[in-house]
Amino acid sequence: MPIDYEAEYNNRARVPDHPQIFAAWAHEAAAYREAATAARQAELGIRYGASARQTIDLFFPAEGDAAPLALFIHGGYWRSLDPSSFSHLARGLNGRGVAVAVAGYDLCPQVGIADIVDQMRHACLYLWRRFGRPLLVFGHSAGGHLAACMLATDWRAAAPEISVDLVPAAYSISGLFDLAPLVGISMNQDFRLDAEGARRVSPLFWPAPAGRRFDAVAGALESSEFLRQSRAIAEGWGKAGVITRYEAVPQKNHYTVVDALSDANSAMVSGLAALADR
Repeated sequence: MPIDYEAEYNNRARVPDHPQIFAAWAHEAAAYREAATAARQAELGIRYGASARQTIDLFFPAEGDAAPLALFIHGGYWRSLDPSSFSHLARGLNGRGVAVAVAGYDLCPQVGIADIVDQMRHACLYLWRRFGRPLLVFGHSAGGHLAACMLATDWRAAAPEISVDLVPAAYSISGLFDLAPLVGISMNQDFRLDAEGARRVSPLFWPAPAGRRFDAVAGALESSEFLRQSRAIAEGWGKAGVITRYEAVPQKNHYTVVDALSDANSAMVSGLAALADR
């Protein structure tokens, strides 16, 4: 039986209470921004590019800005949501002594997915030039795709002044790595991908970043396609020399799977903190 890609990739239809989840995210994020600002542990709205959405919010642990550094990239199918709804997801790593940058980017269809990949590279370069140290990049959904793209980037070719491996590790939560199935679904009216364009922005088919570390996790309640996507890159990159790990998180759907990021004691945050400390 043919795969119904329209249904497989429609996460909002699969999780009917997503509006309540989004509202809770926004509420928790606003509260965390307020608390971090009051404690002088936040720097908000830093411009890394020319457009209004190309901003970074920085959240520092009590240890200050000398801490290890991680970059979080939000999801929304490259066409929706705002980084301000995800500030609270810095809480877990902040509690483990890791500074977290939460980045925004322009959205489809105003820009293409390849343009967003380039914007995230500029965000990484901004952080390198400011702090001078490597980054752990982690992201959710479309942000998981972008995290994989950052891991697979040849940073010395992108910026010859970088003398270290800028992104030695990345962690994708419910990411997409082979964008070919999106070409035939209704959302492609915003992506405007053809088969060739989809392959160009699919990190599964890029040269594997051998020697780097990549974790691909997804909620066990997600669609078979989302689970396949994470398994495929863990297996494919793993065979090509990347240190990979795949996990299906029990009892979690596409949205609730990120809840653990706000808990410093969760297994997910423990794993991320270990990667950030490498």
